[in-house]
Amino acid sequence: MYKKLLFIAFLIFVSILIFINDDSKVIIFGIAIFLIGMFFMEDGFKIFSGGFLEKVLQNSTNNLLKSISTGIITTSIIQSSSLISIIVISFLGAGLISLSGAIGVIFGSNIGTTATTWLVSLFGLKINIASFAMPMLIIGVIFKFISHKTLNGIGYVLIGLGFVFLGISYMKEGFETLKDGINLANYAMEGYLGVIVYVLIGMFATVILQSSSATLALIITALATNQIIYINALELAIGANIGTTITAVLGSLASNENGKRLAVAHLIFNAVTAIFAIIFLYQLEEVVLNISEAFGIAKDNYVLQLAIFHTLFNIIGVLLVVPFTKKLVEFLNGLFIVEKKSIYTRAIYLEMNHKDVPSVALNALTKEMDRLYDSSIEVISHSLNLHRHDYFGKENLRKIVLSNHELIDTDVDDFYNKRIKYLYSDIMYYATIYEENMDFEQKNDVAKIKLVCRDLVEAIKDIKNLQKNLNKYIDSPNKNIKKQYNKLRFNIINIINLLEKLKDCENEKDYNEKIIKSKDKLDKLDYIKNRRIDKLIRNNLIDSNMATSLINDSKFTINIAKKISNVAKVICLKRKYL
Repeated sequence: MYKKLLFIAFLIFVSILIFINDDSKVIIFGIAIFLIGMFFMEDGFKIFSGGFLEKVLQNSTNNLLKSISTGIITTSIIQSSSLISIIVISFLGAGLISLSGAIGVIFGSNIGTTATTWLVSLFGLKINIASFAMPMLIIGVIFKFISHKTLNGIGYVLIGLGFVFLGISYMKEGFETLKDGINLANYAMEGYLGVIVYVLIGMFATVILQSSSATLALIITALATNQIIYINALELAIGANIGTTITAVLGSLASNENGKRLAVAHLIFNAVTAIFAIIFLYQLEEVVLNISEAFGIAKDNYVLQLAIFHTLFNIIGVLLVVPFTKKLVEFLNGLFIVEKKSIYTRAIYLEMNHKDVPSVALNALTKEMDRLYDSSIEVISHSLNLHRHDYFGKENLRKIVLSNHELIDTDVDDFYNKRIKYLYSDIMYYATIYEENMDFEQKNDVAKIKLVCRDLVEAIKDIKNLQKNLNKYIDSPNKNIKKQYNKLRFNIINIINLLEKLKDCENEKDYNEKIIKSKDKLDKLDYIKNRRIDKLIRNNLIDSNMATSLINDSKFTINIAKKISNVAKVICLKRKYL
């Protein structure tokens, strides 16, 4: 809802600007081109990184210093703090990183965003940056149409950079043209009234544009063309930082509790940083001047001084908040706690924001598939009147089957409705949503997960059909029918046991071959196909009712064992994404 309101407000604002002054169209066009470039760059890095970015973030957040450094480096390169935030929130939801690690990345990301200021200050205004845009756009478009993932991603990045450079050029040109008719510097305000006014302007500009990078590019080009004075530019930069927080908080309203906690952390960090910068604005201005003199930067080079200021107050913000990170984590963990009273098992790792990070989405799907498998094996084992710990990892399964014949009271329908049905539904729903942003290989992996989950659900329905006669004949005085049903039990748990060993072993080939051999032997359970039922009837070993039950139940057993064995196809996926 808030996005629609922002869009309407932005549309009205743009229309008024264009109506009031025709020259402002060039600036607005420059902003639009810049924003398009940022979107292309973000999409390009998603494709280009091929999961590498996610691996870097996951493996570099085990302590606070590494988390902050990772946030600085990745955001400086990618120039998209929103993309970093999306990945970090997804990692939090999937349990891949700690809240402390996520907070560290966000802290570092704030410093990383200052790279945009440096890029525009150092290059965007001193050279004809638009001349670099054309070759980037041409090469980018060529790469975009090449059916190679890496080149395709590079193409998007080049197109994005081309548009960013073009946008900066148009903004600069627009302000230079605008000053002939309107000089915004005439509206300059000094003192703390000016601080409040310009901080608010910077804040609202960022909320409307949904990009602090675009706001800062706008501030720098306006400053370079003397449309605003230096002190007001500093105040606008502070406002831009606050604006990114408001955008993050609004975006988190539809997020899960982890997204909300991270948004609160971002809010606290930016609030502390902004308050410090506002209170000590004039002292920081002096520090920036001293730093500029030390590096030989001219006193009137306000553009580079703005870049120094923007970096300085973000670094100070990190230094102010980092010592209290542990207390901050404790505080955040106490927020947004949802009391779950449902008796139904639902997905706990699947979240809508994972769709933007395919590797995390697949990680979450494999975890939920594992939960579905565990619950399925539990109800199947109990329906066979066995506990999983009775046979997991054991060797003499026939002996175990013979020594366990006491009935375990298991209501398969109730178990399915409470522990399986809604979890399965969640997996299938989110799997379909996640596929939207995936490549061919990832979609293939999702299809395998969906098929295995369907097989597990069908195996549970088959075990319900087998259970009735199994409970009837497992302790029958007729030793022959009892023996046949114990064979059915053995064949099912043999497959399950092999799968458990496959999950933990390093030599997959050996256990995969055993599973294939066991599947091949299952056809021998078909009493009609192998004419085994004839022998049992002719020799009066079982009666006709027993024969009919055995014929039907052998088919259920074959189906159950084969469907469970299909889990072997996705065990490698678990190692790939977990």
